[in-house]
Amino acid sequence: MKFDGDDNAYEFYKTYAHSIGFSVKKHQVKRTKEGQVKRRTYSCSKQGKKGFDKRREHVAYERPISRVGCLARMTCQLKNDGMLEIVKVEENHNHDLAPTPMKHMLRSNRKISYAQKAIADDAEKAGLSIKKTIDLLAVQNGGREHNGFLDKDYQNYIGTKRKATMIKGDGQAIMDYFRMAQVENPSFFHLVQLDDDDLIINMFWADGRSIIDYKYFGDVVCFDTTYRTNEYGRPFAPFVGVNHMKQTIIFGAALPYDETITSFKWLFEAFLTAMAGNQPKTILTDQSAAMAKAIEEVFTETHHRLCIWHIYQNAAKHLSHVFNASDQFAKDFSACVYDYEEEEEWYKGWNDMLTKYNLRNSEWLHGIFSIREKWAMVYGRHMFTADMKSTQRSESMNNVLKKYLKPKHNMTYFFDHYARLVEDRRYNELLAEFKMRDTSPGLQADVEMLRHASEVYTPKVFKMFQQEFVKVWDCTIDKINKTEVQVEYKVRYAGRGTEHFVRFEFLSQAVDCSCKKFECVGILCAHALKVLDKKNIKKIPKRYILKRWTKDAKDGDLRSSVRVQGSSEKLIGKRYCNLHYNFREISTLAAENDTMYEHASAVFSNLLKDLQGMRKCSNVGTSHEELCSNHEEDQRVVAGVKSNSRAAQREDQRCIRASKKS
Repeated sequence: MKFDGDDNAYEFYKTYAHSIGFSVKKHQVKRTKEGQVKRRTYSCSKQGKKGFDKRREHVAYERPISRVGCLARMTCQLKNDGMLEIVKVEENHNHDLAPTPMKHMLRSNRKISYAQKAIADDAEKAGLSIKKTIDLLAVQNGGREHNGFLDKDYQNYIGTKRKATMIKGDGQAIMDYFRMAQVENPSFFHLVQLDDDDLIINMFWADGRSIIDYKYFGDVVCFDTTYRTNEYGRPFAPFVGVNHMKQTIIFGAALPYDETITSFKWLFEAFLTAMAGNQPKTILTDQSAAMAKAIEEVFTETHHRLCIWHIYQNAAKHLSHVFNASDQFAKDFSACVYDYEEEEEWYKGWNDMLTKYNLRNSEWLHGIFSIREKWAMVYGRHMFTADMKSTQRSESMNNVLKKYLKPKHNMTYFFDHYARLVEDRRYNELLAEFKMRDTSPGLQADVEMLRHASEVYTPKVFKMFQQEFVKVWDCTIDKINKTEVQVEYKVRYAGRGTEHFVRFEFLSQAVDCSCKKFECVGILCAHALKVLDKKNIKKIPKRYILKRWTKDAKDGDLRSSVRVQGSSEKLIGKRYCNLHYNFREISTLAAENDTMYEHASAVFSNLLKDLQGMRKCSNVGTSHEELCSNHEEDQRVVAGVKSNSRAAQREDQRCIRASKKS
């Protein structure tokens, strides 16, 4: 037989060897001056014998011996026609050949094909384990023996691929990841803090969709650092919230170096920079002194609430003897957390609890009493929390993270799997949106109030509202005071001794309940709905439909501009961030179809001309100081430029119409 190259001869001998039951290797070779193979011998893989190495004389582990001096081989010689011809074959082996069920294990015939590598790469990105991927390929190929490789070969391939991503070092890999993310999505935001040795100590990132989500649902943020999921043991710190579907959404994430005031302060400032300075109404965290101090300094306009779940966990730890001795203590402690509506009543309930269970000397209770404004509902009823009383969103997110992120992942894989987590959450939101548009919620009563609620609220929020509305039937109501402008009622829910006071204003039809459910959660309580029902108001007043809970939560105007303050050096950067935040939302919406795209392009073009004209008028022969001192004159010039621009546009449109007519 003849072959037109060394590789073809080798492939033929491998195929032959596989059918017989042995593995082969390239053995001896002679080449011409030009490097062409002149003579090649392909031998059985068991050719030769293992040599003795003095350096390995006393090693603890010795590899099993595989070579036994087998002489089976095939030799090819280069002929004048340029072909390699078989000139010698030795077929006899001095060892047993592999039986048919084991032939697929022979080394020289094992290979991961390009198609299998592509599947393996996709499986790695999707978070499938090595075992699950091998099982998948086995099902596709009709059995493990038809995969063409062993499990160990696949593990080696994945291991080699992972090592290749780590060659540059994690610091460079992180920067490369952020750089590529920004190329793919210009709205991607990231900040990295370096130490004196240019090593990364803190990092924060958020993509464009997360920043837009924050615009709509960033009124309440949960922040938690309890989950550690990377090879360095760094705390993973996601900023999460809840959308109009009552699903957990991610606003951004961070990998802080430690949990100190300095790190938290840098992290919160980075978060605000990404969000154009818009502070949340409320932030929920665990009981961390360093975190609380940083929040106080950075989130100056935000209410800080502590996770009630953590309060209960710490109570069970520090007061375990009381919990175990009395079942009633848990109810009394819960009443101090949730039930009271007046501060004086709360003080009385708290002191009664201390006396009843002999806890006046408890240091832990003294400690949480000093920060009662951050956890007792009597102090937090007026704060909007989007129906979140703890960092449960972060806690549940941690459970989800365990399915995606593993401690063995290096930074590159960590970011890839985090991105997959975010995309999965967004797909779940898309599914919920589809279900909402495709179905209608069931009404427990065919009344106008519920029909109206089902039209405006998302399914999850409607369910909350309907639960409150059903309670109206079991509420009793008594008038306690009436003036020319308002009337006050006392409302009590059947089976409960607590009375709630509801005030109704005649002119504005405003209703206010002492339980403050609307202020805290964003939907009307049963007590307020009872009063509205008595006043024959059959639809939810517009002022009590919180847009963030409606089906159209993501429609509407952009936020008003953020005030930019600070030194003159920082003003340009702050203005840019604020404008970029708003233009990003415009661009995202305008890209959906041609009509909106063309309209936005035309408006942008005219706006650019206006701004260029304003800058030209401002800069001609005028210094910075003169511009500041002549601010009013500048404003008149700007107004004139705008007027001229609009006049020019009208003239252009008139000419176009005249041209069309002609």
